[in-house]
Amino acid sequence: MTPGELLAAPLTELLEAFGTALPPEVDPSEMVRIGARWAEEVHAAGRDAVAELAWAWGGPAASQAIASAEQTLADVLAAADRGAALAGIALEATVTVLDGAAELARLVESFVTFAERSGPAAALPQGGFTLLTVAIDHLATGLDVLSRVTATLAALADDASTLLPAESGERPAPGTPVGDPRTLHHFGDGIPGGVEVRLPDGSVSRAPNETAATAVRHALAQQGTPYVWGGTTPGSGLDCSGLTQYAYAEAGVDLPRLAQEQNVGAQVHPADALPGDLVVWDGHVAMVIGNGMMVEAGDPVAVTPMRTTNSGMAFYGVYRPTGT
Repeated sequence: MTPGELLAAPLTELLEAFGTALPPEVDPSEMVRIGARWAEEVHAAGRDAVAELAWAWGGPAASQAIASAEQTLADVLAAADRGAALAGIALEATVTVLDGAAELARLVESFVTFAERSGPAAALPQGGFTLLTVAIDHLATGLDVLSRVTATLAALADDASTLLPAESGERPAPGTPVGDPRTLHHFGDGIPGGVEVRLPDGSVSRAPNETAATAVRHALAQQGTPYVWGGTTPGSGLDCSGLTQYAYAEAGVDLPRLAQEQNVGAQVHPADALPGDLVVWDGHVAMVIGNGMMVEAGDPVAVTPMRTTNSGMAFYGVYRPTGT
């Protein structure tokens, strides 16, 4: 084995650790997207079925069954939304690894070319020292590539873990209030002297401050807006966190983009929720509007009864972005 081949071995081993520089035969992100599209098709079919049921069946039992079916459909869309986000993470991870492998391949090729051009001079002390110096420089660059790729993949893994549902019965943090369904009718009853918010049914609730009231009014103004995965365009397409982020932005408060990251501000007990508070799960978010109701991005954006359950998602709690 020549000196050049010996010195190139560490770089070659780094490249082998990355695997092939060719894309995988099966794109994992595309598989997730296919699943998300199937979920959308299931939602569309279920929505039509619920509409037909509403025409053909009446009474308290029918209302309960239809409400349950509508909630299930909203949960399907929420799961599809998480799937689309995971697909994006998978794609970015794939590109990161492929780019790193390609960069290492160029380093190996660069050093091998330099070694070949050195020829017999590499056997001399001065030539050997020069070859060793170039090899060390190339290896240091290769280690930088490895460090950068590893850090990016670790960050993407953290992002993906926030999108995965917690195990059944698991609480995201000690002391997080789960809420008793028997207390839901108290949610968002308002406070004396608060800022008045008129609801779609003509009733009035009272937000704790003008900022929260403004956010509620803007969220309610989006009723009927279609659900769109990753949607952030009012009047055109919104997802759950896109709705709440937009509404609070109009009130002068910046919220994180992902639903599970909107657990900001002061945490309050579910029974003490007020208009403008956010009900947060590990993959969904809705806004309290008062009088036992909330507004959320289903398909379309609509007002629904308050709840603390959402298709098995871990309930993070109720949060007041304004703090007071």
